[in-house]
Amino acid sequence: RRTTTTTTDDDDDDHSARTAGRYWTVGLHPRTNPRTMLLLRGSLSKHSKTVASRVSKRGQPCRTLATSDEPLVKTALNTLHKQLGGDMVPFAGYELPVLYKGDNGGVMKEHLWCRADGKCSLFDVSHMGQLKWHGKDRATFLEKIVVGDIGGLKDGAGCLSLVTNASGGIIDDTVITNAGDYVYMVVNGATKFGDMKHFQEQLDQFDGDVTMEYLEDSMQLLAIQGPGAAAAVSKLLPDAFDLERMAFMTGTNTTLDGIDGCRITRCGYTGEDGFEIAMPAENAESIAAKLLEDETVNPTGLGARDSLRLEAGLCLYGHDLNETINPVEATLAWTMGGPKGRRRTEGGFLGVEHILKPDGKLQKVAKKRVGIMGMKAPAREGAEIYDVTGETKIGVVTSGTFSPCLKRPIAMGYVDTGLSKAGTEISIKVRGKMQNAAVTKMPFVESRYYRVPE
Repeated sequence: RRTTTTTTDDDDDDHSARTAGRYWTVGLHPRTNPRTMLLLRGSLSKHSKTVASRVSKRGQPCRTLATSDEPLVKTALNTLHKQLGGDMVPFAGYELPVLYKGDNGGVMKEHLWCRADGKCSLFDVSHMGQLKWHGKDRATFLEKIVVGDIGGLKDGAGCLSLVTNASGGIIDDTVITNAGDYVYMVVNGATKFGDMKHFQEQLDQFDGDVTMEYLEDSMQLLAIQGPGAAAAVSKLLPDAFDLERMAFMTGTNTTLDGIDGCRITRCGYTGEDGFEIAMPAENAESIAAKLLEDETVNPTGLGARDSLRLEAGLCLYGHDLNETINPVEATLAWTMGGPKGRRRTEGGFLGVEHILKPDGKLQKVAKKRVGIMGMKAPAREGAEIYDVTGETKIGVVTSGTFSPCLKRPIAMGYVDTGLSKAGTEISIKVRGKMQNAAVTKMPFVESRYYRVPE
């Protein structure tokens, strides 16, 4: 079912990502050589040289991880990607397909396939960091490092949350699910080692029962997105699995194609209905191949992933979010809950004093994240934003592309708060020339996140 999101006057938040999980990829333009763009901009990793594969507050032995001068990690689908015509590129320390060659391949075709009725796209997102949190104090600890209401999650429920630093900046965004006897967390592939180093530092200061387990590459992660995702995934689920009653941002352990030890979460980074499915590495290729037997499923690369997420108004970490941007500036304050919610009134997470006032109201900020349309040529990351006169600089573009669905340029960026209202006329300097544009609401393309029928 199609759903829309609204903005509240109280927080002036962009709710376009309220229930969206995400796979952050590099910015690409569908008509630009994707290999060149990815090689130029794909180095987002903030790898730590070491991180615990299983870490507790007392500290477990650490293992050495691949750094930028070491061989790229190959996912369990590497051979399959190449057989399917995948154009392989380095990303976040892994070798992944930016697009596929063939009749339905290329960024533009892959993008449009994901939005087409009855069809869906299959993405390999095994570079993402999958973690389990154990111990009776796991929710208490997590609420010290993320802004969301983790203790209030019902069994199987999940949320998009933000990891913050002492200054209130965003270290990463993450999807967190209450899996019953543990908490399941997925963090970005390009930041996972830095995240875990930060988590370990906080564990060392925490007096409680909590253990972090990093699943490394023993578990692979696939995303299947699009209007036909549910129909395709249902063919691999047990007969008794009630997919119709599975709400967006919920997850559960299950079998896939009869294989034990798998997990499914209804979430996505495209604005469409979709799922993340995790499975043992040794079974990943057979599960992917089974999905691809369905003619409605199309293998899709990092390039289309980026243009899809931008149409959906979703952030790319390292571009639209970083450690100097706080949740209010990013219009992601809704991840803390409403004005009277527990996290807003109690706080308790790192950097809260830079984000919230003592009464739980949002701190005033000088800039805000906005959508931008109206320019004739795509405005790339780093393009300067000016007021309508073209004389005063008011911000910068953080992501920009040509929208395959709208057939026009779209962009995301930060502007002075006083000029962040939708409809405000602005100017953008593109290739040295000023172009007229306007602040616009996001998402650019209507989201279709799943709602359980009433």
